[in-house]
Amino acid sequence: MPNLLFLCITITICLSTFDTNFLVQSLTSPSDIEALKAFKASIKPSSITPWSCVASWNFTIDPCSHPRRTYFLCGFTCTTDSTHINQITLDPASYSGSLTPLISKLTQLITLDLSDNNFFGSIPSSISSLSNLKTLTLRSNSFSGPIPPSIISLKSLESLDLSHNSLTGSLPNSLNSLINLHRIDLSFNKLAGSIPKLPPNLLELAIKANSLSGPLQKTTFEGSNQLEVVELSENALTGTIETWFLLLSSLQQVNLANNSFTGIQISKPARGVESNLVALNLGFNRIQGYAPANLAAYPLLSFLSIRHNSLRGNIPLEYGQIKSMKRLFLDGNFFDGKPPPALLAAGATVSGSLGDNCLQVCPVSSQMCAPAQKPSSVCKRGYRGRT
Repeated sequence: MPNLLFLCITITICLSTFDTNFLVQSLTSPSDIEALKAFKASIKPSSITPWSCVASWNFTIDPCSHPRRTYFLCGFTCTTDSTHINQITLDPASYSGSLTPLISKLTQLITLDLSDNNFFGSIPSSISSLSNLKTLTLRSNSFSGPIPPSIISLKSLESLDLSHNSLTGSLPNSLNSLINLHRIDLSFNKLAGSIPKLPPNLLELAIKANSLSGPLQKTTFEGSNQLEVVELSENALTGTIETWFLLLSSLQQVNLANNSFTGIQISKPARGVESNLVALNLGFNRIQGYAPANLAAYPLLSFLSIRHNSLRGNIPLEYGQIKSMKRLFLDGNFFDGKPPPALLAAGATVSGSLGDNCLQVCPVSSQMCAPAQKPSSVCKRGYRGRT
């Protein structure tokens, strides 16, 4: 009997110790729980469908406790010690509501992803308190108002995606202070003004389909030695695209189509300087003058579009000598003379279009010559308007 009593006491103590340790390990910070409750409360109940992640958030148990077989099934993760929320990644379940300012209490948050839902209202300035945040993705919602200037306080931020919303105003100054930022996507909003100086370690810049205006400023891109992708199409940018821009050392893909650029200056890369430019889209602008022959000096260029501008003169013979070229669109200009023979030769590997120009010889049997050339009367009017 004494041995049995000792065993019972030992088991009781062990179980008590186990339960205490379990509770300590699974105890979510009260401020995190408060923030999570406020986050759910800011979502319209009618938009929380029974099968969604947020529908499983039932605060009768601790959010970070394990196992979670019935409640808190998805939508967030916890730190390894189960004391803080470190990620909110919602399912695309058409949640509708605002983003609570109390999100700032989730001080250990690394990822906030609310993409493909129906959140609306402003982005709270208190988001600047999330000092550990690396990924902020609010893509494809209905957020409005300006980008809060306090966003420049997110010094750990690596990826910022606010695309496909209704944001207005200008881009925050001092973006370049976000030294860890690698990717910016603000496309499909209503942002206006010019582009401020960019972060030094930026790899991708996308601000397509906004209302940006003015020329490309050299000061904007100074120090952007890692920039690979620039997507600024469908804005109201003006002026001349200058040589310094295309000679950015890491630049690979550029899309400046559907703006109001009027000129282009392109020089050959300096001796010993290698260009990484692969794709260049300058279509649907107002560029006048002659096609820049120096583009042939960019050895990796495989896609070039300068379609639907006001370029004239001969198509440079060099365009038929770019070995890397795969797709070439020169249609919708006022090019005349004969196209480079290499572009029309049997076995040519280049696709695209030389149509809708004023070329004298461009056989209709060639797919590159479609659509048909402009009528001579249109060509004459075009020349008179540019002399």
